[in-house]
Amino acid sequence: MSGLPRLAGFTALLATIGCIASPVPAQQDNAVLFRNVKIFDGKNATLSVPSNVLVRDGKIEKISTADVGATGQVVDGGGRVLMPGLIDAHWHAMLVRPTPMAAIAGDIGYNNLLAASEATATLMRGFTTIRDMGGPTFGLKQAIDEELVAGPRIYPSGAIITITGGHGDFRQLSDLPRTLGGMLSRMEQIGGSMVADSPDEVRVRAREQLMQGASQVKLTAGGGVASPFSPLDVSTFTEPELRAAVEAADNWGTYVATHAYTPVAIQRSIAAGVKCIEHGHLMDEASAKLMAEKGIWLSTQPFLEMSGAAAALGPSERDKKQQVVAGTDRVYALAKKYHLKTAFGTDILFSRAQAERQGSLLAALTRWYTPAEALAMATSSNAELLSLSGLRNPYPGKLGVVEEGALADLLLVDGNPLDNINLVADPAKSFVVIMKDGRIYKNILPR
Repeated sequence: MSGLPRLAGFTALLATIGCIASPVPAQQDNAVLFRNVKIFDGKNATLSVPSNVLVRDGKIEKISTADVGATGQVVDGGGRVLMPGLIDAHWHAMLVRPTPMAAIAGDIGYNNLLAASEATATLMRGFTTIRDMGGPTFGLKQAIDEELVAGPRIYPSGAIITITGGHGDFRQLSDLPRTLGGMLSRMEQIGGSMVADSPDEVRVRAREQLMQGASQVKLTAGGGVASPFSPLDVSTFTEPELRAAVEAADNWGTYVATHAYTPVAIQRSIAAGVKCIEHGHLMDEASAKLMAEKGIWLSTQPFLEMSGAAAALGPSERDKKQQVVAGTDRVYALAKKYHLKTAFGTDILFSRAQAERQGSLLAALTRWYTPAEALAMATSSNAELLSLSGLRNPYPGKLGVVEEGALADLLLVDGNPLDNINLVADPAKSFVVIMKDGRIYKNILPR
């Protein structure tokens, strides 16, 4: 195959000097033209006038109210709404479908195939990008990028970094005591989470994730729901430990996000240089004010009820989940009061049925926001958060917007989601065309 480019170049040269009669045939136009669409650009609260959008080579090449010539595929929008692909800023691609036990102790090959199937389902729900906040997703990302599997763009964190007994430590008491420098536990072997109990250990584990291609680093700065030995109120990493991860990430030009519910965990993270707080449901006024002053991102989730995944939790974990649910209204109220930079995510674990409601969780944001604000949060705002990865960004270019030069991740909606956001809760019917990177993965328009 290596000789083909040389042969094509030599043939073209012969054509220019008259040695052969015809030039090398031009490549087929890979353009896609969306004709007669009204655009929600990911930012503004109004739709555009009927427009034409030309996509070529994975990007939006031209937007115009005039005719746009193209020899590629034409999609007649019929006045439907064209909008950016949705982004979930807190997803766990490897942990959606298996049970907690299967995720840790199950067959790795099967779990990867399960995750691949879920990745395709995620894309078909209109989520063209996800920020993965913990799990061994590097292989899945590669398979999607190489088009072996249909799925969303993945911004991977790699293994969650935690402490002994912290959120993400799924060892049993029978696994203790830990032998320092000894064998890794099963959860560490598969790359789900890594235990680090000193600044030096944190630095090593953070660098390992970056070495594998992490676009950001995730630590658990406080207790969590699903971990059996991790009360919600505990503060885990010390400030020097958190700072070690921040320094490692900063050296790679990217950032650290921390799982943190409580004021202490949030404020300690900020003091160490963390740029994004995940969850924050138990935050107080002082924490919100500090986040506003420092420009810290809040990546939170509209937990309004005990999800189906709660059935897989024990009594203690269910009680912790209820505390988080009870804090949801407050965290959004504080986010609005202090104008925090807020991202939308779902954090769905161990429940295929709950994952199928991914769009419903986005629609639930209208408890606090207008439909336009909610949709902007799940598109352009989430894309702004993703850009914190800097040069570690695996997909350089503009996401979350419909504008010239942006990456062509697009949804054609049968209806106006600015008037009826519940359309995103029924993606099978509402999203008649789904495009990612300029490639159409779904088209149910009449032929």
